Amino acid sequence: MAGKSSSKKTVAAKAKKVVKATKPAARSKTVDSGIKPAAPKAYAAVAVKDSRNGKNFELPILKGTVGPDVVDIRKLYGEQGLFTYDPGYGSTGSTQSSITYIDGDVGVLTHRGYKIEDLAENSDFMEVCYLLLEGELPNAKQKVEFEKNITYHTMLHEQIARFYQGFRRDAHPMAVMVSVVGALSAFYHDSTDIHDPRQRTIASHRLIAKVPTIAAMAYKYSIGQPFVYPKNELSYAENFLRMTFAVPAEEYKIDPVVAKAMDKIFILHADHEQNASTSTVRMAGSSGANPFACIAAGIACLWGPAHGGANEAVLKMLAEIGSTANIKDYIGKVKSKQDNTRLMGFGHRVYKNYDPRASVMRKSCHEVLDALGKRNDPLLQLAMELEKIALNDDYFISHKLYPNVDFYSGIILQAIGFPTSMFTVLFAVARTVGWVAQWKEMIEDPTQRIGRPRQLYTGYGERPYTPMNKRK
Repeated sequence: MAGKSSSKKTVAAKAKKVVKATKPAARSKTVDSGIKPAAPKAYAAVAVKDSRNGKNFELPILKGTVGPDVVDIRKLYGEQGLFTYDPGYGSTGSTQSSITYIDGDVGVLTHRGYKIEDLAENSDFMEVCYLLLEGELPNAKQKVEFEKNITYHTMLHEQIARFYQGFRRDAHPMAVMVSVVGALSAFYHDSTDIHDPRQRTIASHRLIAKVPTIAAMAYKYSIGQPFVYPKNELSYAENFLRMTFAVPAEEYKIDPVVAKAMDKIFILHADHEQNASTSTVRMAGSSGANPFACIAAGIACLWGPAHGGANEAVLKMLAEIGSTANIKDYIGKVKSKQDNTRLMGFGHRVYKNYDPRASVMRKSCHEVLDALGKRNDPLLQLAMELEKIALNDDYFISHKLYPNVDFYSGIILQAIGFPTSMFTVLFAVARTVGWVAQWKEMIEDPTQRIGRPRQLYTGYGERPYTPMNKRK
């Protein structure tokens, strides 16, 4: 696309037209959210010349609250007969959203305008859940009411517990998560009507409440221990830890430092804009699928090692290095790209600067290691030494390969006692609220259409059918 400018008058006139054309229709009466994202504003245009036929046309430029402007291509096919080509959607905005904003160049992550560092240090996970769903931090009364709604949905229908017996003992916990979360729609028929705002709210609360119970039961089943039911007087993080690690034979004592760290992990992973799993949830939801099916789809996407398995990859890397004596050689392999060796848990596809979540997680990591007396654990000592070297090595500094949230969360989860197979499950527990908030926002947006990406077809052109006796 050529960036040839039009006259100010032409641009202004076209921008005015576009504003009128893209203004959302009146909201449906079924919408219950108080959040009304502003319609995107067209204020300029990109002039394009099609070199095939010499034709000139313009594409409006839209401005959001913050972040890069976007070129509106919605009418490109209808008016010009062209699609855009963007594998992986790295330069494509598929939706408008008012939930989460990321600026990877400067290391910024905000939820509803609040910096993630401030939320992690001053809020708890339930406050962040409310913020993501409702658009504002709760007052004291709203928080009590919200926590009550979540707490009283943590139990599962007793028949769901029998599902687990159909899995092999060595089934991956994520396989169990995908299956059981999807099966919730077979039990909770009173919250699957996506057009009923009350049912949407109930489904949202149920998912946030029940996913930790499902996750803990998946772990218990894998190790042959009895299920532990939730206790209403405990916080969200405390309840999850107890359901995961308690046994009927003795009283489980919750370490406040560990519970606080678990709560922070949930906050830091609650939402991350339009990533692969969130886009999957939105895509599934755009067809009108029920919320339980949509979240199950998100969990399935998160299971992929390129998405949710990063902190597990950190532990595998540490095991491969083996000891602090081997760090120098390993880093040498990373620098020379020998055997495609990578430093897992360092750098990030989105953050080209320091991951804003990492500084919070680093502090929490050291607190947990001290509280559990695991400073001398060989694997954890190795991790701390690797962190120290990488933070002071010119190669990693110049390439902006700073430790990210996955590096520290993997160490914390290992120290607490979670097996690596549960790491992605914990990610799913935290991310459920983000998926639900994004799904809910999409359902309440009257301009949203069913997802239908286009393609650049490179197969055969039309050809005649060949009978069997004439085929080579």
